[in-house]
Amino acid sequence: MSVGILVISHGNIGSSFIDAAKQMIGQNTLKIKALDANIALDANIESTLDELYAKASLLVKEVDQGDGVLVLTDLFGSTPSNIAHRLYEKNNISVVTGINLPMLIRILSSSRLSLEAITKKAYSGGVDGIKINGTDNGGISEK
Repeated sequence: MSVGILVISHGNIGSSFIDAAKQMIGQNTLKIKALDANIALDANIESTLDELYAKASLLVKEVDQGDGVLVLTDLFGSTPSNIAHRLYEKNNISVVTGINLPMLIRILSSSRLSLEAITKKAYSGGVDGIKINGTDNGGISEK
């Protein structure tokens, strides 16, 4: 068994990240799906959110292989993130926001980890993948 992965994002960011990661590392053993949360400006936001939550719930069940699901979102506090946190309350999942390509590549290269371990890999992959001028801080002071 292994952890499933669900990416919930604005537009087609999640699908694009998954496609790019698969091109770079090839096939992997983790089950991964994307939910592209497209909301029209004139949509009934409440019913749209309920529909997206229902789709996300189905996708969690689809990718869950018994060891839980890691849900990745693009922006904390946004619709995809809020849907993920609703899922977190009712399922064996972990949520990491701020997806980037290094994060996803590290996850897809790390099969057979526990939910807790793959969550830590996601976080470290995302943070380690951010560089300024090719270094960790590019000489920029954090003060």
